Amino acid sequence: MEFPGNLFVVAAPSGAGKSSLVKALMELDSHIFPSVSHTTRAPRGQEKHGREYYFVSDPEFDSLIAQNVFFEWAHVHGKRYGTSRMAIESKLALGEDVILEIDFQGAFQIKQLFPEAVLIFILPPSLDELRARIERRGEDTVDSIELRMQNAREEIDQARHFDFVIINELFERAVFDLKAIAHAQRLKFAAQRRAKASTFLALNIH
Repeated sequence: MEFPGNLFVVAAPSGAGKSSLVKALMELDSHIFPSVSHTTRAPRGQEKHGREYYFVSDPEFDSLIAQNVFFEWAHVHGKRYGTSRMAIESKLALGEDVILEIDFQGAFQIKQLFPEAVLIFILPPSLDELRARIERRGEDTVDSIELRMQNAREEIDQARHFDFVIINELFERAVFDLKAIAHAQRLKFAAQRRAKASTFLALNIH
């Protein structure tokens, strides 16, 4: 089923700046809305239930899987994350553009279910800089940092399968690149045909 809205899927290794970039994009572009995922991990810092994530227990997550609530779900850094199918489709059906922050496993699952989804990968300028960013965050143990760096090497290797790649070296430039991708996607023939169906019909364009 085709929806008039666009679905943007952003993935990155931990510490690459994915969340900050997506937040900045939504502040600049009032037509892009977030989809709040479920996770079994604990909240970090100032995160709130229902805003950054729906924080649920493992049994609650199992129940949601059994109810077929998720578009996709995956294990990431020893925790589980899932995306609600209804939450996404209801927004897209209204013509709203939706942006997801998920891992590469989830991105590939979304692409299979929703071929029109635009996959965007955020790269750090180097592994050394990635480690430094994670350490500056001050939220991870030494073991957790090592796990994230180990996973980052595998995650970075998946960038080749994405539609767009942004290197987050200079934050302002990376935000500009992300906004440019969103704007360009809206102007593609297929996206315009979905969003402006009545105009295409009136012009007899198929």
